[in-house]
Amino acid sequence: MAMTEAGAGQQDDEGGGGGESTFTVIVAALANLGIAVAKAVAGVISGSSAMLSEAAHSVADTVTEVLLLTALKRSEKPADEEHPLGYGPERYIWAMLAAVATFVGGAVFSLYDGIHTLVAGEEPGDPLVAYIVLAVAFLLESFSLRTGVRQARGEAERVGAPFKRYLRYTPDTAVKAVVLEDSAALIGLVLAAGGLLGGQLTGSGVWDGIASLSIGLLLLYVAWVLGRSNAELLIGRPLPKSVRERIRAELLAVEHVEAVLELTTLVQGPREALVAAKVDFRDVSTAAQIEWACEQAEARLREVFPGVSRVYLDPTPGYAQRREEGLNPLP
Repeated sequence: MAMTEAGAGQQDDEGGGGGESTFTVIVAALANLGIAVAKAVAGVISGSSAMLSEAAHSVADTVTEVLLLTALKRSEKPADEEHPLGYGPERYIWAMLAAVATFVGGAVFSLYDGIHTLVAGEEPGDPLVAYIVLAVAFLLESFSLRTGVRQARGEAERVGAPFKRYLRYTPDTAVKAVVLEDSAALIGLVLAAGGLLGGQLTGSGVWDGIASLSIGLLLLYVAWVLGRSNAELLIGRPLPKSVRERIRAELLAVEHVEAVLELTTLVQGPREALVAAKVDFRDVSTAAQIEWACEQAEARLREVFPGVSRVYLDPTPGYAQRREEGLNPLP
């Protein structure tokens, strides 16, 4: 289960949504590939720069889906000696490259084509084929978006988070990318249709150029949002504050634990999180009692937060004892 503000660490009883994410991405990839070819043909026939921008948009989306599939597959590799913490964060590297593909393949081309059309002008052709392609593309994109939204809403309901908040904070950036890109695709189709209609009614290519520029700006925004989300996770994002407080409370509830001096959490994937803590145990506790307290704490956290895959506890002298021994205070 994706770790959001409302319910980090919760998990689907059947193992989460990894397969569901893959299906969502495959549906989006197949839809975008077919749409890209159709848009390119329609753009050449109609002479519409907005249609060519939409073709570039769909090509960028197809490349994005391929990169996201790579991210999903490579991040599933189990931990090994060379990568003891697993490969979960690798998905965010590939997802970042997908955001770059959206920027370079879609936004830059659309902005260039729009500016070129406004400066050099264009001769509008027969828009009928373009209208037909736009209508078919709208249906296919709607189906792809419906698949992504349905998964995201299901995940949001399982963690008890509002849909918009889940989409903002979810570590499952594959589903987030599909929802955002398909939403942008539908808006782009409407903009392209508006450009075609404006050119048809006025005989001027200005409307088509404006539509192409608008599509480019839309893709810039999507690329920025996806890039920012993946950058946060690559840099290292902690679990939400409410979850950290619950983790601290669970640790304090373990016998022999006096205080949690320092707590560090790290999201490593949609269903993976690391918890590390400096813990002050009772001074009268034996070594065996401390060892079993650590085992109990780990079991307790895994039970309450199934998404917590790694727990590291460091027995550390408390503040009072550190002062008595003349040790440096903890940060």
